[in-house]
Amino acid sequence: MDEHLEELARLADTAGAEVVGTMVQRLSSPHPALYIGRGKAEQLLKLTGELSATLVIFDEELTPAQGASLEKKLGVRVMDRTELILDIFALRARTAEARFQVELAQLEYMRPRLKRMWTHLSRTQGGIGTRGPGETQLETDRRMIDRRISRLRKELLHISRARGTRRKSRDDEFRVALVGYTNAGKSSILKALSGSDLFVEDRLFATLDSATRSVELEDGYRALVTDTVGFIRKLPHGLVASFQATLEEVAEADLLVHVIDASSPSWDHQVEAVEDVLHEIGAAGHPTLLAFNKVDQLTHREEEALRLRAADLFGPHVLASVRERGGLDALRSALRNRLRAEHPTIEVAIPVSDGRTLAQAYRETEVLTRTDTDTEIRFTARAPRALIGAWEQKPGVRVRILEPTA
Repeated sequence: MDEHLEELARLADTAGAEVVGTMVQRLSSPHPALYIGRGKAEQLLKLTGELSATLVIFDEELTPAQGASLEKKLGVRVMDRTELILDIFALRARTAEARFQVELAQLEYMRPRLKRMWTHLSRTQGGIGTRGPGETQLETDRRMIDRRISRLRKELLHISRARGTRRKSRDDEFRVALVGYTNAGKSSILKALSGSDLFVEDRLFATLDSATRSVELEDGYRALVTDTVGFIRKLPHGLVASFQATLEEVAEADLLVHVIDASSPSWDHQVEAVEDVLHEIGAAGHPTLLAFNKVDQLTHREEEALRLRAADLFGPHVLASVRERGGLDALRSALRNRLRAEHPTIEVAIPVSDGRTLAQAYRETEVLTRTDTDTEIRFTARAPRALIGAWEQKPGVRVRILEPTA
């Protein structure tokens, strides 16, 4: 319970609020009117007055009626966990796609709560001439929300199709998606692996926009690694649905790297939360490598205990740290080994005059051996399947697979 409240406090801090007090009640079932019991509501009313609080945040999702009743009872603004996360996403969204996704989720959350969250959208949409005879302002707002939702869905569908086209152009690349609980260090890992300049901040949901970078894995191997939006316990369903276009990068990746914050005392619960979201987006059972990050924050004894527990629970995994020298070597090596398994060993014979194919071999494969004669060049190499298929169709080139794909 304390961990849940600590996480809620961090969410509030990310949204710009200052936490001045907490209250807990254990219930077998929520009160239909106030969620908490009436006696507890009286205590909460007294506490908000003593602390001069202007906002109360619940770590559960409230029904529209519960939210309205609580605000009437407490006389201050009331938010639930879902609304708080939506507010953070709106604050953090930077690209047009992310803003569209967040706005769609906000509108779908807002629509059944208009009586309490009444926002006159006419200020941005233009309400003159849009209200029918006898229609209330509430009904007008609902119609405007519905129209905006429809437009946002069309925009996101267009973006999803464009993203799908870009993915097809990268079909011959080995694609890796970083997934994990928010603030597990995915962006830091991608920044360190690629050497590129990415925004990194020690806050929940510091980045919402997916970023893809090319990562060199040595021995001529290269992967396209994508950083994705962080997951969290009770991630609002509306956000998962709205970010579907972005999360398609996860479902279609060749490998998922599940980044886990090894320094968190509740990392096992965070793993479960991430797996729930992966199941929701259709990526459950996808080839996955677990990377326990931030091991530099552990003592030697804690690190050894982590190794034993992780091996018992998950089997193969790697430990990682972006702060220690060589802290990502194990991850880079694991990615290279996974990629090598996707590259069977082949024997190729090409005419000596075919310098283009030879140059391509050294550029895009791992050449293992080479023998030159007066008429042809023979070499063995580890090569991607797409390139093997192209060479098999090329006149004058003979290809024989020596070692099948692992």
